[in-house]
Amino acid sequence: MILSIESSCDDSSIAITAIDSKKIIFCEKISQENEHCSFGGVVPELASRLHAESLPRILEKTKPYLKQLKAISVTTEPGLNITLLEGVIMAKTLSYALKLPLIGVNHLKGHLYSLFLESEAIFPLGVLLVSGGHTMLLDAHDFHDIKITAQSLDDSFGESFDKVAKMLELGYPGGPIVESYARSGECTFSFPIPLRSRKQFAFSFSGLKNAVRLEIERERDKKEFLSEGFKADLCKSFQESAIAHLLQKCKIFFEKNKQNRAGWRHFGIVGGASANLALRESLKRMCDLYDVELLLAPLEFCSDNAAMIGRVAVESYLRGEFSAIETLRTCPKIDKL
Repeated sequence: MILSIESSCDDSSIAITAIDSKKIIFCEKISQENEHCSFGGVVPELASRLHAESLPRILEKTKPYLKQLKAISVTTEPGLNITLLEGVIMAKTLSYALKLPLIGVNHLKGHLYSLFLESEAIFPLGVLLVSGGHTMLLDAHDFHDIKITAQSLDDSFGESFDKVAKMLELGYPGGPIVESYARSGECTFSFPIPLRSRKQFAFSFSGLKNAVRLEIERERDKKEFLSEGFKADLCKSFQESAIAHLLQKCKIFFEKNKQNRAGWRHFGIVGGASANLALRESLKRMCDLYDVELLLAPLEFCSDNAAMIGRVAVESYLRGEFSAIETLRTCPKIDKL
């Protein structure tokens, strides 16, 4: 078995994965949402202290499996450096104490492999990764052949939801809250679809976020408080524009793939924001249009978790790819997978 650790942001998670069967033997996560809610976002120093408390508590529950471990894996990139360090320190300690090899795992590759928990990976594969920190399209042909074909120039898809929720004083994390409000709203606001008239193959959400801010300011100038109806309509209008932007760029991606004889016949949505049901439904229609099978990670494994890190670690272990304890480092940002 492999023990995996995830601490890239505000979720403390440890999992145990069977190497041969890829089965998840154990997985637990402690979220920090309540602690960060009053700040409207993640406070890195607070997140680090909470990881230092939560990870040992979860690790205590893995004692029955320690003798069966063959390796220790941990997220090393990308993420908040101060929180990544908590996981890396624990991983190095376990590696040294148990005399087991280390496997450093790319967090984004973990999200991709969340599509294949307890199963064999399917390649080639097109992927839309949407989370609080990233928005990108991936062209994946193998474990070591994953290309980033488009990414955000500024805010991520998930981050824009968090910021809209913060402007409306709805709480954190904003994604599920904005989606919930949108279900009862109407598209009464005509928000722009980012980069609509540009050929640039990239994403951008800062302009849309600013358009939302201006509407909120105009409403506050007219009224003492924001009504629930206004919030619902604004969330619905914002979500529709944000998803339309994703679909516009995904369509270009699908068209390019259509012209490639060796192109992919499967397309996956991964990352915390991939739990958005409106986005899933929209991309399902696009996949049907292009005769491509849509792959989805289970909802409980869309957000950060150690099981997806363990799934990548299994692939590395079977390939004999390990990290030296002396050179294992964290990398807050990443330009390639």
